[in-house]
Amino acid sequence: MTFLDPNTLWVLLACMLLGISSGVIGCFAFLRNRSLIGDALAHAALPGVCIMFLLTQIKSIGLFLIGAAIIGLLASYCITAISRHTRIKEDASIAIILSVFFGAGIMLLTYIQHSNSGNQSGLDKFLFGQAASLVLSDVYTMIAISAVLLLTTTLLFKEFTLLSFDSNFGRGLGFPMKGLDGILMLMILLCVVTGLQAVGVVLMSAMLITPAVTARYWTDKISTMVILAGVFGALSGVLGTYFSTQVNNLPTGPMIVLAATTFFLFSVIFSPKRGVVIRLVTHMKVRKKVLQEDVLQVLYESMEYELKEGYSIDELAKRSGKSITKVQRAIEMLKSHLFVHVDQTGIQFTKTGLQKAHEIVLNERVWDVYYMNELDYQGFNIDKGQENIITQLNHTERQTMFKRLEDYEMMPNLLAFQANVLSDKKRSEVSL
Repeated sequence: MTFLDPNTLWVLLACMLLGISSGVIGCFAFLRNRSLIGDALAHAALPGVCIMFLLTQIKSIGLFLIGAAIIGLLASYCITAISRHTRIKEDASIAIILSVFFGAGIMLLTYIQHSNSGNQSGLDKFLFGQAASLVLSDVYTMIAISAVLLLTTTLLFKEFTLLSFDSNFGRGLGFPMKGLDGILMLMILLCVVTGLQAVGVVLMSAMLITPAVTARYWTDKISTMVILAGVFGALSGVLGTYFSTQVNNLPTGPMIVLAATTFFLFSVIFSPKRGVVIRLVTHMKVRKKVLQEDVLQVLYESMEYELKEGYSIDELAKRSGKSITKVQRAIEMLKSHLFVHVDQTGIQFTKTGLQKAHEIVLNERVWDVYYMNELDYQGFNIDKGQENIITQLNHTERQTMFKRLEDYEMMPNLLAFQANVLSDKKRSEVSL
């Protein structure tokens, strides 16, 4: 089968449409913490296909999809009913429905395959899909369903966003959240049923969730996430179809899922905000910053306590509890930033370094005072997740904290000491 073969082009178009619609709808399933709902509906569709065949004895894709949709609706109702009317949580109810319906589907499938009329039914293809069997009429069906799904998503985008992030707030505004949730479940079901023939019962959940999770690594904005998920889904469909045509008997459905997984792994490693590489680089930068600040703080507090100008690396290592190697590395970095310099008396601050160390120590001690008297500062608007507390204080609050520092004799005072030392040096140079 060549890539330019008409049948291949139909399969390519169908899988691309499936990828787009699955990625877009999967975003809202993922944000609603219903990543397994597509898996449950896909597995629940199998007994629907088998029951429809037993009733009609006809191998019709249209009839199979109708049967899958009916049983899928029953499964979604059961999931909702169990989670609402019992103490069983939604994830547990999804697992129950998935296993029960899929077990029933396997039992019916086995019965059909051992019956006289089921030997050539080929219903087992619905387990893993058979995209090569798609014909032009199937493509038309996928185009129509994809258009409906994408149009509905566009029209109800704000409502679905509200449903995904704060359904209680939406209910307070008067939106029918239960109705919107039902529409979203129906759209997931339509997407699942549409993809059964291409990727099968087992792999359909991957087509719903993998593009959505992949897109989440690249953005924090839901509109961008939905667009990216559709792009990743489409590319997965195209690449999966292309590579399956290059080797005989290579299944298209699993190749599509592998292509989607490849995009996901690439995003996990290289995405600019949450990727492993950027997180590793950020972690290394933070470690360097913390090491430098710790050494600056130790040098400052040592000089503050003893009113001594310079210290050796061994002394700083002993006082900080860090290895000599780490302190040496920190000193080299601080020298490159012009925060310290080394002369015959040892390691000393530059004017810039002294100011920087003073800010670090002052910020640290203000945090200490805040935590020691937290009940007294409940009226302060303090974000504990931020590193700097002083910049969060207004003038009055800052003076209050500084007064408490002075009462505790914790106010950093090395700036005045260093100024006196520098003045003494200048006077001695003039006298010479």
